[in-house]
Amino acid sequence: MQIEQIDLADAATVRACHEVYVTALRAEAAAGPWLSSRRFDGWFAVGWVGNPVEAWLVRAADETDADEASGMSRGAVTGWYRLELPDRENLDRARLELFVRPDRRRRGLGRGLLRHAAARAAAHGRSLLNSAAQNGSPGEGFARAMGAQAGLVDVQRMLELAELGASGLAALRRQAEQATVGYSLVSWTGPVPDEFLGQAGALFTALGDAPHDPAAVPEIWDAQQVRERVNDLLPRFGMRDYSLAARHDAGGALAALTQMAVDPADPGWGHQLITAVISKHRGHRLGLLVKTAMLELLATTEPQLERISTWNAEANRHMIAVNQAIGYTVLGPPGTDWRFDLPAVLG
Repeated sequence: MQIEQIDLADAATVRACHEVYVTALRAEAAAGPWLSSRRFDGWFAVGWVGNPVEAWLVRAADETDADEASGMSRGAVTGWYRLELPDRENLDRARLELFVRPDRRRRGLGRGLLRHAAARAAAHGRSLLNSAAQNGSPGEGFARAMGAQAGLVDVQRMLELAELGASGLAALRRQAEQATVGYSLVSWTGPVPDEFLGQAGALFTALGDAPHDPAAVPEIWDAQQVRERVNDLLPRFGMRDYSLAARHDAGGALAALTQMAVDPADPGWGHQLITAVISKHRGHRLGLLVKTAMLELLATTEPQLERISTWNAEANRHMIAVNQAIGYTVLGPPGTDWRFDLPAVLG
């Protein structure tokens, strides 16, 4: 099996990888929403926070009858993996995404790509590979067959905006405001404004308090990292980005933040990004306040929105309770993080 490195600037090859990604998710009846081509391109090249990335692929070697039936030509991409290499914290691990066309599975492609990825990760000084798969999917079966260890479970939820309605949203907003006296709201679109860069860094750092792999080190953010790893990357994804924060009136600092994005290629879906509250300000229903205020903002700025997707760790009971109060319901099977120990994979 010939495995070749992908030029991340090769638009045609990256588009072919996106087609494999979409084909695989369709075959598994994944709930969606999926990454559009533009958003996939950005993620594929730089990830969500700008960590170093490399990617490798396998192409169809010949024109068999099966290839002709599927419309696949010689040289078509049949499988690929993407390796993300954290360069601040967690230097012992790499993040792996691996996809094989459904009609090319059970031929050893996945196993070969995984072993290649393990060797590349080891060459970068890593000892662990982390990946994820939907429960009950072929990806879960592959992880188990390769000896991976199960970790954190994440659950996807969806909010149907038509079912919430303006009156229900207003009632939730009033409920939150009763517990958040002494806080005011501020919002922006696109990049984090310069005046809030440091405070946004503190809020991103506060995400480390959420349930996570106990062996992983939470990320620490400052103003420069927010500028370089958030603001500078936003144009790569082609999204419309919205942020809404609660500011403590007495101290003037941001105490809570929620962020949402809408993909122009699929404008009926909203994508919940982070929601974070500084530890000393917790217990005031600020999470509910900023999330309901964000929904009111989107009703004006994105009136075509029909539903919103969010993911929470199964153990994150507090944020799940907030989302359930708003009206989010479970969408599809949960997903599990899997850990591959490199010596075991390479052995």
